[in-house]
Amino acid sequence: MADKPIHILGAGLSGLSAAIVLANAGKEVHVYDVRKDSGARFDGDFQGIENWTSSPDFFDEMRSWGIDPDSFKSDSFSIVDLAHPDDVITQPKTDGIAFRVVERGTDEHCIDQGLKKLALEAGATIHYDTRKNPQECNIIAAGPKDSSAIAFGEIFYTDHPNHVTLQLNDKLAPGAYSYLIIIDGVGLICTCLWRKQKRSSRYLNETIAWYEENYELNRRPIKRVGGKGDFSLPEKYVHEGRYYVGEAGGLQDFMWGFGMRYAITSGALAAQSILGEYNYEVEIRKRLVPLVKSSAINRFLLNRVGDRGFKLAARYWMWDQKRKGDGLAFMRWLYAPSIFRNLLWPIAKLSMLRRKRLDDGRFVNRMPFRKALKRDNWEPSIEAVEIGKQWDKVRKSGANTSFTESDT
Repeated sequence: MADKPIHILGAGLSGLSAAIVLANAGKEVHVYDVRKDSGARFDGDFQGIENWTSSPDFFDEMRSWGIDPDSFKSDSFSIVDLAHPDDVITQPKTDGIAFRVVERGTDEHCIDQGLKKLALEAGATIHYDTRKNPQECNIIAAGPKDSSAIAFGEIFYTDHPNHVTLQLNDKLAPGAYSYLIIIDGVGLICTCLWRKQKRSSRYLNETIAWYEENYELNRRPIKRVGGKGDFSLPEKYVHEGRYYVGEAGGLQDFMWGFGMRYAITSGALAAQSILGEYNYEVEIRKRLVPLVKSSAINRFLLNRVGDRGFKLAARYWMWDQKRKGDGLAFMRWLYAPSIFRNLLWPIAKLSMLRRKRLDDGRFVNRMPFRKALKRDNWEPSIEAVEIGKQWDKVRKSGANTSFTESDT
C-alpha cells in the first residue's frame, strides 16, 4: 500500500478526516460518495461535539492530527439548562468547555464543508455522486443503513440569546431526551425516539409546546429536519484488509447519540494505521470501544426506567456537581470503565443487542428499534395540536422537511 492510491468510501466526517491525514502525509487519496456534496445528508441542523470522554480538549487532539477546527464555525458551552421530568430546571456547568455546537450541511461554515476544504487543500480528490464498490476501498466510512433510533426536529428563527437545554422526559422523548439549541438567532428543538412510534410528529409538536411554555422564544418556523442512527458493535474493525470507521464501524454513543468525536477520531486513527503509526484494531479497542460499551450499558439502564429514573439521575447529577464543583465530572463518570459496568455488560449485551451478519460478511451486535410501551399512548395537548396546525400552514407555504414520518 506504500505507493498505491488510498480509496475511501464516504465523504462524511470520518472519511474526510482520514483523507486529510493521509493526503498531508503525501499519499494519493480518492474519496467517493453517492451524495452530491459533503453534508448533503443533513439540512442545516445543529449537533454537539462532546468534550468529556477524554481529558484532552478535543480540538487540541484534532490539531495534533493536522485537522484545523478553525476551518468551520463552532460555539462552545460550559453551562446548559437541565430540564427534569417534573419541569424543574437546573444547570450543569464547568470551568472548561463541556461541548461545542456545530452546524451540519452544505453551507460554507458547516463542519462538513470545513473538513472538505481541508481535504482538498491537502491534495485529496473527492468523487461526489459516485458509487464505488466497497471491496475496492481501503477505508469504509459510509453512513447508517438500518435504524435504531431517530431524531426529529424543527429549525426556527428566534430572538432568544444563544442557549442549550437538555431535557430528560420519557413522554416527549420515549426512552431518551429532547434538546433546544439556539445559535445566532436560529434555534433547533429536537426530540429523540428510542422506541418505535406511530405519528412521530406528535412528539415533536408536544416538545415544542413544552419549550414555548418555559422559554420566551418568539419562534418562527423555517423547516423540519431529522435523521436516523444505527447503533451496533462489530466483532472486528478491520475486515478483509478494510478499515471501518465512524458509523460504519459502529463507533457511536449509544446513550446520547454523540458520534462526531468518535467519527473524526476513528478516521484519523485509520489513516495513521495505514501510515504505519498504529494498529487500528488495537487502538480502537483501547481508545473507543470501552466508551461505546459504557454508553451501551447506560442506554440499557435508561431503557428500563421512566421519568422516575430520569428524575433520580438528574438529581444525582446536581448533587455530584455540588460535591465536586464540576458538572463534567458526572459525565466522565458515566463513561469510565468499572467493575460494576464489566459485570453488567453481558446482561446488557444479551438483553439489548442482536447478532447480525452484514452483506460484507462482518458480524455485528446491533440494537434494534425497541417497541412502543403502553405509557407511550397519550392524547396531545391543545397547544401541541395548534403547533401541528401552524406547521401545516408553514409547510404548505413552501417550507421543506428533510425527514417525515414515513422515514420511521
